[in-house]
Amino acid sequence: MSSRKVVFNISRSYETKQVLGEGAYGVVASAVHKPTGLTVAIKKIEPFSKTIVCLRTIRELHLLNFFRNHENIIGFYDVQRPKDFESFNEVYLIQEYMPTDLHKLIHSSDISDQHIQYFVYQILRGLKTIHSANVIHRDLKPSNVLVNYNCDVKICDFGLARIMGSTMSPLESKLTEYVATRWYRAPEIMLSQSMYTTAVDLWSVGCMMAELFLGYPLFPGKDYKHQLLLIFQYLGTPDGEDLECVKSPRARDYINSLPRQKPVDVRSYFQNHPRRIQRFGSELINAQGLDLMTRLLTFDPAKRISATDALAHPYLEQYHDPSDEPITKVKLEPDYLDQKSKQDLSIDSLKTYLYEEILEMTRSRLN
Repeated sequence: MSSRKVVFNISRSYETKQVLGEGAYGVVASAVHKPTGLTVAIKKIEPFSKTIVCLRTIRELHLLNFFRNHENIIGFYDVQRPKDFESFNEVYLIQEYMPTDLHKLIHSSDISDQHIQYFVYQILRGLKTIHSANVIHRDLKPSNVLVNYNCDVKICDFGLARIMGSTMSPLESKLTEYVATRWYRAPEIMLSQSMYTTAVDLWSVGCMMAELFLGYPLFPGKDYKHQLLLIFQYLGTPDGEDLECVKSPRARDYINSLPRQKPVDVRSYFQNHPRRIQRFGSELINAQGLDLMTRLLTFDPAKRISATDALAHPYLEQYHDPSDEPITKVKLEPDYLDQKSKQDLSIDSLKTYLYEEILEMTRSRLN
């Protein structure tokens, strides 16, 4: 494993190798499935210390299973079946192994424009499917976009996902507090709009695209007010029609209280940005790429380009194939992720629910 000892109480069919990543909600290690020799990633979660971790685990398990066969969504192989309820303190998700992620690539490698096209195309292809099921990912960021040695991209981590049209239940209220790493967070989330749409994910893609062009985050806000300030310094302070999309009177008053900012000249801003010059020298930036990024980084979510339309943008023409950009056959209903858990948010109740869900899921695999 790694220098820090992490105990994985996993089936003897797997030999754990090394820790790949560690966060507030779990530890991921590589492992080998001994009967087949397949390298996998195993995510260990200890969900029963906090309600929020239980809720994230339930959402991730459901959605990994639902999207398990998509080429641009992380492959989900299995979840370890608990021995019994009394000893059920950990959840082990067995997933496809991916050696790196977009965050590591951006900050360690020189990325060509062709790489950027291919990465963005695959992210949008995955999002088209996710959104076709009525799912909003809500936590897209470079570290949640996994990459292999062939530059294949897989979207991961569905713990904060939400179904379009779901009500702001106690479950939603708890999860919304954690939505999206600030630097990739759409302005409508920060401006207190609870009924936001799949457009929030497209904003995140625009932020990642800008980071690929610059080699550095476009909006590295220190807090939510600073985050909005950076966005307005880039896009200009919203007014007129754009301001009408902000439904909260308090948020509109706050925007109107700010100094007026004019939008930047996008091409000049990126071409002459010190971070880009340091990384890429005088290499000309792709104008079509900037146009797609601009359509993604549109303040009004109703005017922001969709995943489907973004795939058809000229910047991605080399890869675009409408016959190979699938959508799901079913749209998930608003209560799909909540079901039994939305009524009782106690740890005991959620533990029972998760235990029964895992038993049912593993039982269906055995049959």
